Amino acid sequence: MAKIRDLARACKSKNAGPYEITLDVMFGDRETFDKVRRSGVITPALFARLYSVPEGSVLLTEYPPAFAYKATFERRIVSGAVGDTDVYGAQQHAPLLDVDIPI
Repeated sequence: MAKIRDLARACKSKNAGPYEITLDVMFGDRETFDKVRRSGVITPALFARLYSVPEGSVLLTEYPPAFAYKATFERRIVSGAVGDTDVYGAQQHAPLLDVDIPI
């Protein structure tokens, strides 16, 4: 098994407005992207589990020309609201880094 942190060229997160977060996972080559894709690990259910949001609120897009995935989902706490610890959403990718990919 390999972790996303070891396979991805870049993994980042940011706000998609005050109510949503978007995460991007980009791989460095088609071979790695295809192996990850075939593993079936990166799904809306994965993001729902990692971020405690309803699976139906996760919009997951594969973008093969860039060897990338983009996931957008609702924030549990609105950006800047009391209790928000990451106003820009820039640290929300961290749970994704430890996901195992069976390749």
